[in-house]
Amino acid sequence: MKKITILFIALLSFGNIKSQNAEADKILGMWLTGSGKAHVKITTYGESKFGGKIVWLKEPNRADGSVKKDDKNPDENKRKNNILGMDNLLGFTYAGKKSYEGGTIYDPENGKTYKCIMTLENENTLKVRGYIGITMIGRTDTWTRVVDK
Repeated sequence: MKKITILFIALLSFGNIKSQNAEADKILGMWLTGSGKAHVKITTYGESKFGGKIVWLKEPNRADGSVKKDDKNPDENKRKNNILGMDNLLGFTYAGKKSYEGGTIYDPENGKTYKCIMTLENENTLKVRGYIGITMIGRTDTWTRVVDK
């Protein structure tokens, strides 16, 4: 009887973990930034971490035709890197209640990295809040899921 009880508890725990993962994974996919200038693909990596990569730019080239580089990065060694293909969301974990915390967002337009929280408002709307120090000192951008047609 004791073995059956332990097995039952283990199965319930596994089901709970599986449903939490399904809830957390709802953020995965392609997102259009609020400015409409980029698509960011959010994926998982490591142990239950979420991150994002810039996979499309409305204007991938400069006026002279050269590829846009990360020329405002404070690290001079990274200024030669392309913006397209860059990881700009790092280190997020699912905090429950459709919220992702503990990560950072990098803004290639000004070369700054901000603490960030993301909240899935609904299936197709993501609120991305970059901030300095405390969440009250920051800006929220609304991203829209890119749906394949």
